Amino acid sequence: MTTIKTIEADLLARDIRVAIVAARFNDFVVTKLVDGAVDALLRHGASEKNLELVRVPGAFDMPLIVRRLAQSKRYDAIVALGAVIKGETAHFDYVAGECAAGVARAALDSGVPVGFGVLTCESFEQAIDRAGGKAGNKGAEAALAALEMSNLLKRLEA
Repeated sequence: MTTIKTIEADLLARDIRVAIVAARFNDFVVTKLVDGAVDALLRHGASEKNLELVRVPGAFDMPLIVRRLAQSKRYDAIVALGAVIKGETAHFDYVAGECAAGVARAALDSGVPVGFGVLTCESFEQAIDRAGGKAGNKGAEAALAALEMSNLLKRLEA
């Protein structure tokens, strides 16, 4: 077996500046995602003074704000948090799809990593399970993904 050089990042939040963009729609769920994200970042060494929370009306509104924050170059990483719960119309598909595509585009265009913690669930129960229930906290997972990507980008620049 050959040994190849492997480049990986750690999960240490040394002086990392993070914006958390959180939707107000389905706030009961999103608040738990925000709590999970903040807790994960603080546990990995982030300072509260380097964390900012930006609230938007809903998931559909997220890409514009994520893009603006990323373009500002004030943040090393962004965490996008929301909850889109399927109803009886196609509204779910449009909101979830446009949110995901817009957030991904903002990250690619700016070069600032965005942890995607927008839940797309079939039911309120599924959302609760993913916001600190049986399925863990996807807000925490998104924050750690953003942290790791930020550190990886820094390592690649060195």
